Formats: sequence, structure tokens, C-alpha cells
Amino acid sequence: MSKERPVYVISVAAELVSMHPQTLRLYERKGLVRPKRSAGKTRLYSERDIERLREIRRLTQELGVNLAGVEEIMRLKEELERLEARYRLEIEYLAEQLARQQA
Repeated sequence: MSKERPVYVISVAAELVSMHPQTLRLYERKGLVRPKRSAGKTRLYSERDIERLREIRRLTQELGVNLAGVEEIMRLKEELERLEARYRLEIEYLAEQLARQQA
């Protein structure tokens, strides 16, 4: 199953991350998590969303980070992941170029 596939309704997602459904709605309003919607507008959370919610819980409950801090940490984490992917592709491209030159 893909980590991106939306499968969990809000009550199940809340139970999986030990949070109240209202907390998940708050995090969605703040843009910290973006669940998909079914045709009937029901929120559906993916495994990736669950991982993200667990990370938010760790930051807020274990490390005492406020929501503004969580927003910034998550934004920086996403930016870092984008840069890593970009540089990984660049390294692959350069390795292919080098292999062609050596051949």
C-alpha cells in the first residue's frame, strides 16, 4: 500500500496518533497536515499524514515546541527534502555524464 493513499477517516487517524479529532482539524486549519477528501467531503488521512501527525505530537508534547515553531520546523523539513531530491537527481545526472565520457 502506498504511503500517500488516503485511507483513514478522522476518528481512526486521531486514535492512531493519540489525539482528539478536533486537534486534527486545528492542524489542518493551520496547514500542518493536508488530508485528502472523499467525494462526500470526508477527511481521509494517508500513512504519510499519520507519520506527520506523530512528528507534530513529538514536537509539541515531548519537546515543548509551540505550533508556530512546528510550522517552521515542518516547512524547513519539506524544503530540505526537496533540496535533497534535487541534488540526488543532479548527482545521478553527473554520474551518467561521467560514465559516458569514460566509455
